[in-house]
Amino acid sequence: MPEPTRPLHLAVALDRVGAYDAEAFVRAARFAERGCFDFVTLDDSFGPPVGGRGRLDALAVLARVAPATGRIGLVPTVTTTHTEPFHVSSALATLDWVSRGRAGWTVAVSSGEAEARAFGRRAAPPADAAWREAAAVADVVTRLWDSWEDDAEIRDAATGRFVDRDKLHYVDYTYVDHAGPGFSVRGPSIVPRPPQGHPVVAVDATAPAARPTAARHADVAYLRVRRADDVRELLAARDDLRRRARAHARGRLVVLASLPVALHAAADAVALADLAGRWYADGVVDGFHFRPEDPDRDLALLVDGTVPVLQHRGLLRRFYPGATLREHLCLPRPANFYAHAKETA
Repeated sequence: MPEPTRPLHLAVALDRVGAYDAEAFVRAARFAERGCFDFVTLDDSFGPPVGGRGRLDALAVLARVAPATGRIGLVPTVTTTHTEPFHVSSALATLDWVSRGRAGWTVAVSSGEAEARAFGRRAAPPADAAWREAAAVADVVTRLWDSWEDDAEIRDAATGRFVDRDKLHYVDYTYVDHAGPGFSVRGPSIVPRPPQGHPVVAVDATAPAARPTAARHADVAYLRVRRADDVRELLAARDDLRRRARAHARGRLVVLASLPVALHAAADAVALADLAGRWYADGVVDGFHFRPEDPDRDLALLVDGTVPVLQHRGLLRRFYPGATLREHLCLPRPANFYAHAKETA
């Protein structure tokens, strides 16, 4: 069958409790890559260990996964509360470089007192204040990515010039909010502009408090679904999100239904393909973010059961036509904010 003209986007979570061996994540990401998933996610937070067990840093783990994979996107959760935007920007730009343009990040916030005490720098903000701050962080992070123009590096050994200083830019960004300490960033970044220009920004927009940030800054939005019959609730959230995005004159926003998955047999895997195909045909969402109950069992059934059915029905590609995560998601490479302003001036 021909490749679909309107891509069905698939992502899968690699979360596993108490895993300290990076090779487990490498194997899972490679397996998901065999199924042509657009990207994998790895959750993270400042919260207490789950079930008394610790967790690895999501961004660091996916930096280890990057050289062991070739096409699949890598999207760690990065919490904006309690962290410095400059460090967030540099770490994500580095992930984009080491993965050759396959990085993204799921913007998350922390509004719990236990997490604030664990970090030890500030009191926990209310959820709405945390998301206002997250929007500001997303804004300044993208400006830091743009603080190097694409051709800022000269690398001229004869003259000893490494960069063109006229193509490095100060960000001079200050955020003030009555509910938090705010921040001030001058820049420029210490890392050259990432291969994608901007790594892909994702937001879990299930909670209404997160939707203004998602509508303004996200390339990808997750909407969590508890059951397969929650379509009415999903449609309401999707419509609200898209209405907000239109108000900001945003471009394409990829909306994914984030589904818990517990597959026990090939027939359950086919049933999931039926559901995905039905929602795709009805235009409910642009794709799915699967959250396996059992990472090994469910990922195997997704790749060897659900994916082949969708491919056979002509709903899912059989190979990666592009190399970057933005290409997988049919998203354009953003223009440089400062270069554009200079040209306009």
